[in-house]
Amino acid sequence: MIDSIDSRLLAEVQRNAMLTAQELGEVLNLSASQAARRRQRLEAEGFITGYGARLAPAKVGLTVQAFIQVQMASHAPDAARAFGQLLAAMPEVISAWTLTGGTDYLLRIWCADLPALNQLIHGRLLAHPSVARVESQIVMDQMKSDTPLPT
Repeated sequence: MIDSIDSRLLAEVQRNAMLTAQELGEVLNLSASQAARRRQRLEAEGFITGYGARLAPAKVGLTVQAFIQVQMASHAPDAARAFGQLLAAMPEVISAWTLTGGTDYLLRIWCADLPALNQLIHGRLLAHPSVARVESQIVMDQMKSDTPLPT
């Protein structure tokens, strides 16, 4: 169970994970030690699963974002496990979901350019023996960036 202060703390650390205990305490109207203890408890209880930096894709050489829908030829457990291992070995795949309906997996990827996307689709995904079909959508513009979760 979390209270309203915990909810505010979660919102603040999603906005800025670099906040010191002192700064967090000021925002929450708590002492630095109280804020630090609350953050530590939320980490220990699994509400906060990690911290990270958001990078500017173009600054690190990534210019193509795409969503790729994958339909599997086989739904055997070994095939799913092998496909999962393939995805884990592909740093271009930044998110992957299993879905209901005609698409088995939805992948969010970032590539340097269109030839790199083509290689990823044809040389790696379609080459996997369990993959029957791939459909890709190239992102033209991202109208809303990834945001913090509502708390």
